[in-house]
Amino acid sequence: MDDRKRLEGIVNELNMYQGQADILNQQIEAVKVNITDLLVAEETLETVKDKKGTETLVPIGAGSFIITEIKNTDEVIVGLGAGAAAKKKIGDAQESIRKQREDLETVMNKMTEELKKITEIIVRRTPEAEELIQKLEGTGKV
Repeated sequence: MDDRKRLEGIVNELNMYQGQADILNQQIEAVKVNITDLLVAEETLETVKDKKGTETLVPIGAGSFIITEIKNTDEVIVGLGAGAAAKKKIGDAQESIRKQREDLETVMNKMTEELKKITEIIVRRTPEAEELIQKLEGTGKV
């Protein structure tokens, strides 16, 4: 195979890997946001547990809040996904949220490892492409 075709093949391969890396980066960021939300939920549940009668701020949108009193710290409504929710005892809710967070952290770690492998391939293949470009430039075939 001539150098020009090899270069085209490597460039196509590098573009494909870069596209995969970009998608993984976006997915990792989305998972990080979800993990942060779960951490906030965990911390909030721990803070309000056994604090019946405490005043708190409830967000109503547009950076606005209402002041309200917590009347029930025994049960919370927990999102189950797909728009579904269920009432759970606070301890069960904490366990459920902790498990969701741990599962997402496992997924994120796998995605990060995959991104690392893709990055290693890009780093390994790029010098070969650069070498071919220099060779082709030297012969005037680029």
